[in-house]
Amino acid sequence: MEAPHNQAPEIATETGAAGRITVGSPAAMQDLGRRLAALLRPGDLVLLTGELGAGKTTLTRGLGEGLGVRGAVTSPTFVIARVHPSLVAGPPLVHVDAYRLGGGLEEMEDLDLDVSLPDSVVVVEWGDGKVEELSEDRLHVVIARAVGHEEVLDDVRTVSLLGVGARWAAVSDVLAGLG
Repeated sequence: MEAPHNQAPEIATETGAAGRITVGSPAAMQDLGRRLAALLRPGDLVLLTGELGAGKTTLTRGLGEGLGVRGAVTSPTFVIARVHPSLVAGPPLVHVDAYRLGGGLEEMEDLDLDVSLPDSVVVVEWGDGKVEELSEDRLHVVIARAVGHEEVLDDVRTVSLLGVGARWAAVSDVLAGLG
């Protein structure tokens, strides 16, 4: 199965906030997730895009740590979705992997994401083109491997944070300053 391709420039034209961060290691990616979690609140939809092995689950692991949720955050590729309840009276983390789902929102209806969203932070890997209809306000996180002098720099990633809607425009300065 070919991985979906991201159209970051198209997404960027509809954003209310944007930031770009260079991340040098998996530990730094996880730390970015912890810092980003401080901005998240119930009802937030986060879409993660990047090739296989880019660091989407590592970032989500950091989000889970920052949100104080129960359970190890691992890739939900084979179960499609995992719910991690909060241990600190915060929102649960709903972690979805839409990689194997070919259709749009209709195919994901069985997951009841629309029911979960108001009370949870919903993070969808491979969600571009599939779940945007869930919320007018959403955060697109695009993770790309860094390239330097004709070689891929193994652990270095460029993370683009692209906020859509009024909710993310309200925190644009904070989002841009995460780097």
